[in-house]
Amino acid sequence: MSEAQQWYYNTATGQVELGPQSPMEHRIGPYPTKQAAMDALKTAAERNKRWDDEDHAWNSWGASK
Repeated sequence: MSEAQQWYYNTATGQVELGPQSPMEHRIGPYPTKQAAMDALKTAAERNKRWDDEDHAWNSWGASK
């Protein structure tokens, strides 16, 4: 899949873009579909929560409760 066929979420405008149209600091992606790009913030939030939970589990391993 070429870069022009991939979707991006623009954090400055809240819009999705086909291909890299905006500056890199305002893009999340690439995503294979428009819907996946539209869900970018939800996906990022879910991943961040999972990583935070994993960090908490790692940092509290062996701690008495």
